[in-house]
Amino acid sequence: MNKPIRTISIFCLLLFLALMINASYVMYWKAGALNDDARNRRVIQAAYSQERGAILVGRTPVALSVESDDEYLFQRTYPKPLMYAPITGYFSYYGATAVEQTQNDILSGDDPRLFVTNTVDLLSSKPPKGGNVTLTIDPAAQQAAYDGLTGLGPDTQGGVVAIEPSTGKILAMVSLPTFDPNQLASHDLRAVAKRSKELNADPTEPLLNRGSQVRLPPGSTFKVVTAAAAIEKGLYDADSEVPGGETYQLPLTQGPTGLIDNEGRDCGANGSKIPFAQAMENSCNTSFAQIAGEVGAEDMAATAEGFGFNQQYFTDILPQATSEFPTDIDDAQLGQTGFGQFDVSATPLQMAMVAAGLGNGGSVMKPYLVDEKQSADLDVLDKTDPEELSRAVSPETAAEVTDLMVSTVANGTASPAAIPGIDVAGKTGTAQTGQSDRSPYAWFISFAPAENPVVAVAVMIQNADIPRDEIAGGLLGGPIAKSVMEAVIR
Repeated sequence: MNKPIRTISIFCLLLFLALMINASYVMYWKAGALNDDARNRRVIQAAYSQERGAILVGRTPVALSVESDDEYLFQRTYPKPLMYAPITGYFSYYGATAVEQTQNDILSGDDPRLFVTNTVDLLSSKPPKGGNVTLTIDPAAQQAAYDGLTGLGPDTQGGVVAIEPSTGKILAMVSLPTFDPNQLASHDLRAVAKRSKELNADPTEPLLNRGSQVRLPPGSTFKVVTAAAAIEKGLYDADSEVPGGETYQLPLTQGPTGLIDNEGRDCGANGSKIPFAQAMENSCNTSFAQIAGEVGAEDMAATAEGFGFNQQYFTDILPQATSEFPTDIDDAQLGQTGFGQFDVSATPLQMAMVAAGLGNGGSVMKPYLVDEKQSADLDVLDKTDPEELSRAVSPETAAEVTDLMVSTVANGTASPAAIPGIDVAGKTGTAQTGQSDRSPYAWFISFAPAENPVVAVAVMIQNADIPRDEIAGGLLGGPIAKSVMEAVIR
């Protein structure tokens, strides 16, 4: 063999060797990553060609696949799109979100626990089917939350979350503005691309689940955490007198920016003491700024983190926005955290957990949305067991704070949530946005019945087409929380 032929032969051998190595690398090492890549249209197209499992609320599907007469065989459909879109998300040629994303293995039939069932179907010449996912949602509570939030007007931005305190089950999760996932699941890919672009460009961010993916200053609803920290430290109990005052100058701060007031609410004279119940009922900023200073930054942070702040704990819809309590603050900033300002931020899910934790004797349960995973034949493959996330405070402290919250509904700013014949624990909140041209955020948290709660609720109004002087947590959020609690209790 002459030299040119030998050179060409070696070169061709090397090419074949490189091809074999690359093929092995792609098919073995990269197979998983390529299969999971949202840009892999072959995977999505294959998924469109088999029946995807349903997402169920009780026995009612809120997402299901129906036969179609086009090349994809099955069309993903959402019977109650606007109310459930922030929970179900969408399954589209361009990817998936929310429960459609996090439970994809079950819904698509790729979960190993469905292997035997799918193999039997294959041998029987039946097309494979995905499994079902059953949610913890109470349909009456979800409807009440949706109706209450949409009743505030077409431009409303906000979220409502309801939790079962003893288990962590999410009973309702509503977010506005919302969207129609049917438009994104369509097989008209050009229309889907256009609608996706419109939704992503919308400044109101309708694709966000404001229940767990938007965090804002919680305002005075955070005062229940401050009260819990002070009582847990042994500084006060529900019958104590606490610092009052019409105004309070934050330490280490000069000028009017550090002067706290109560917007005309009766909180006693400067330098006076007032009943703890009065401070909570009238939502006295001056009281809770001083109480936070007495508790100290370390213990305030520890109590907040006991309720879930600065933690990741919700995996059924991703990503979760982490609610934050600042850990490196001076005394002036500490005073502002006492009434939920400065760098304190929370999601409605987090504030529902605060209310639920207090109602559950200080034990904060890990929240969950997926109750069961089932085969297509409704055999239960997995059921979520309740799990304690943390113990925020002692049962005695939780009972003391509950008494203060019950008094706030009976005699104070949280009265719009009162339910005849039932003790309701609640707290209002109105948080400043930090922008002079924007209305404040309105919050409300509650649980009922106070002595043995079956539901805890958080309502957050980020924006509503309402005059600025009418924006208040009790006025806007109280009636919504009441209707959600009644839907669960009755």
